[in-house]
Amino acid sequence: MARFIFITGGVVSSLGKGLASAALGALLQARGYSVRLRKLDPYLNVNPGTMSPFEHGEVFVTDDGAETDLDLGHYERFTGVAARRSDSISAGRIYSNVLEKERRGAYLGKTIQVIPHVTDEIKEFIRIGADEVDFMLCEIGGTVGDIEGLPFLEAIRQFSQEQPRGQCMFMHLTLLPYIKASGELKTKPTQHSVKELRSIGLAPDILVCRSEQTIPAKEREKLALFCNVRPDAVIAAHDLKSIYEAPLAYHREGLDQAVLDAFRITPAPRPQLDRWRDVAERVEHPEGTVRIAIVGKYVQLEDAYKSIAEALIHGGMANRVRVQIEWVEAELFEREDPAAHLSGFHAILVPGGFGERGTEGKIKAAQFARERKLPYLGISLGMQMAVLEAARNVAGLPTAGSEEFIRESGNTRIEAVIHRSAQGAADDPCGDAAEGSGEFAEAIRLGECEAVLAAGSKVAEIYGTERISERHRHRYEVNTAYRERLEQAGLRFSGMSADDQLPVAVEWADHPWFIGVQFHPELKSKPFAPHPLFTDFVRAAIAASRLV
Repeated sequence: MARFIFITGGVVSSLGKGLASAALGALLQARGYSVRLRKLDPYLNVNPGTMSPFEHGEVFVTDDGAETDLDLGHYERFTGVAARRSDSISAGRIYSNVLEKERRGAYLGKTIQVIPHVTDEIKEFIRIGADEVDFMLCEIGGTVGDIEGLPFLEAIRQFSQEQPRGQCMFMHLTLLPYIKASGELKTKPTQHSVKELRSIGLAPDILVCRSEQTIPAKEREKLALFCNVRPDAVIAAHDLKSIYEAPLAYHREGLDQAVLDAFRITPAPRPQLDRWRDVAERVEHPEGTVRIAIVGKYVQLEDAYKSIAEALIHGGMANRVRVQIEWVEAELFEREDPAAHLSGFHAILVPGGFGERGTEGKIKAAQFARERKLPYLGISLGMQMAVLEAARNVAGLPTAGSEEFIRESGNTRIEAVIHRSAQGAADDPCGDAAEGSGEFAEAIRLGECEAVLAAGSKVAEIYGTERISERHRHRYEVNTAYRERLEQAGLRFSGMSADDQLPVAVEWADHPWFIGVQFHPELKSKPFAPHPLFTDFVRAAIAASRLV
């Protein structure tokens, strides 16, 4: 039976609960324990799948096709444990489940209430897979005091009372603001946050305090006294140059030891931290720098491409270089020459997205990379735009476009080189259906899917195999009716789905490094196991940097 660690946040949002949870999971692994991390989000959306990237950031996709919070990406990157559908739940999904049960008569006509019906549903979710691991870490989204988070806090209070004594503990992450005028770290906001938590029956065992300054012993003692925790359970969380320093930084502060002490685990196994020392060393001591442009449509919020940015950093670690990422708005190229903005970069990455906005700029970015022989990696929509660029400018199809654009603009003169596959998600083991109505009710390919890479292709050489499995999230496909014409123009279809029906990778054979993939390789990259595509892409950027 797992021991449960519940992570809550207070004072302000976006303090790094997800990162703290992931780092703690990595430290427990380093001591020989098995872990699973999950996220309980209070928002009323059923999942983030239909939320704007500007609202929520990246949608992280699991092997089993769940659209989840981006914190699950942190969990995977730090622990290597593949997330599952059961590792992410929202208030919307909880209420939806309760209402579906009520309509089926599962409650035998009883009046449905937050307590016990909603809280019971949350507790059932928490229990999933509890017999599989040593520690289950559950992060509660939002901040203590948020009205929508109250059912989750009540649920974990009930849950802790139902478990054997010593089976659950609580970690609370807060902010210690620094008042520059007086030169003081203020503990009062944390005291009030803990008071709010205790008023609903939860008492933290560990305080993790974000601060810009070192926490003096006097302030630690005050926090311990007023928040009713042990002094050695007040953990400082300082700003770091890299998130991959977090496991070592938290270990130095004694977080993992404090957790084991809270569970009274003695003697504590010694941690094996060589993996994280190697990661930190590669981050801190690069042997060079490469500049890579990400040409996207959501670049105003970098979290919209969180996994891509991290995968590039991982590729840099593998090559012992620092990847300097610069964000470029795709729509800019619909008004201006790409050369004025992309010259000087060592590689270009065009990520995924939905909708027509910015796509002409992405096509021009692909054209620039193809003509200038600059390394190019197109992911999902980025692959599709590379195909459209090839169709228009090399294969003699000037009206090449996507059915997605036809739906938005009504322009029926577009030649649908990108289309909705007749192979629907219902018949596809890699598919699922999006929630909602109208556009969002369309079938969407989600989750892990096998593909076969062409023998002798660049992408097969990079993977070192001809059979791969990667995660997808898209509605439209490259139309194979144009395959012969595009291949005659020199664009090689170097990867197909296992049934040979859907293109999943393309490349220019006469280009030093130009690859487009329909799947999302960034979702599987980790600092201690960089994805091969990103490793080789950064290697190509290093080679290009020597020519600039």
